[in-house]
Amino acid sequence: MDVRRHPLSGVTVVSLEQAVAAPYATRQLADLGARVIKVERPGEGDFARRYDTTVHGHSSYFVWLNRSKESLTLNLKDPRGREILHRLLAGADVFVQNLAPGAADRLGLGTAELARRHPRLIPCTVSGYGTSGPWADRKAYDLLVQCQTGLVSLTGTPEGTARTGISVADIAAGMYAYSGVLTALYTRATAGTVHPVEVSLFEALAEWMGQPAYYTRYGGSQPPRLGTRHATIAPYGTYRAADGREVLFSIQNEREWAALCSGFLDRPELTGDPRFATGSARVAHREELDAVIAERFARSDAEELLGELEALGIACAGVNDVAAFLDHPVLTARDRRRQVAVPGATVEALLPPADLAGLAPRMDPVPAVGEHTGSILEDLGHSPADIAALRADAVV
Repeated sequence: MDVRRHPLSGVTVVSLEQAVAAPYATRQLADLGARVIKVERPGEGDFARRYDTTVHGHSSYFVWLNRSKESLTLNLKDPRGREILHRLLAGADVFVQNLAPGAADRLGLGTAELARRHPRLIPCTVSGYGTSGPWADRKAYDLLVQCQTGLVSLTGTPEGTARTGISVADIAAGMYAYSGVLTALYTRATAGTVHPVEVSLFEALAEWMGQPAYYTRYGGSQPPRLGTRHATIAPYGTYRAADGREVLFSIQNEREWAALCSGFLDRPELTGDPRFATGSARVAHREELDAVIAERFARSDAEELLGELEALGIACAGVNDVAAFLDHPVLTARDRRRQVAVPGATVEALLPPADLAGLAPRMDPVPAVGEHTGSILEDLGHSPADIAALRADAVV
């Protein structure tokens, strides 16, 4: 595809990034055609490269988060490395960083200093708990933030808590950093003003905790942990069929409840039973309701149950593992898979979820550590001898 047709073609992003949150934000900018220059430590690179080795010897996290980027290695403790970075920033549109607390300021890369040296540059800071306040100096990783926002207390079963199976705090922060940068680019283009962007993992996940926060504040207790059951809607969850498979279904309104009672449970009298007549009543009498549903499920295999529920217009699904998800017929029928190169191999990647009619996303290779260092330095005017000297001194 002609790169000039990508929506963010011509936008340059320099990212001093590691782990998940900032790389997720910049990968989405790269998907839209932005040039993303990923600054890494000489030799070792982003530590997320070593989280695991399951994807042809590469980290599953790194492969997911870093396609379509250029990798430049710089030792920012060396003044020459910092000068190279500032020369890059002079021609860049966006600078994203998620360094440890205080590190950007110590390197002369704080928001105020960047505004002085590069007034057109949009800085984006991704932190743990914000750059001010009593926890500004604390490190924050995904599970720590899941714990601090109360998410872990909602996840699991009555017997115990659990972390979510994905890095949800990192992903939330990456999404808000991405949308914040897009907003700042739009504002700079339309109003001529530059607005630095700041996102914290804590505040990003705090936003996602909105419903249980309101429920707890005004209901007097927090939603219970119920495994796959929904805490505030019933019936909504998984039930075991006669063949041992689990089927999930959801009732969202009284019309669906009446259809379930008459067409599936064969108990139309339950429609008006005061224990179950409203959503709140069904939640209050969940155990009695679950017993009725479990008895019905025990009489049929999963495929039969799914067919009957679908025929009634009730949302339902089997419970996939990850392998089944990867082979999902929706992904196949909608042609959502593409091949992406990684060093030494290719992998299957999913297209970004937001489709722009007539525009294909960029799906370029995942870079090796420092793969583009030479070409980027050449673009900045360094000679081969200069580059060799910088390599010899471990500046790049």
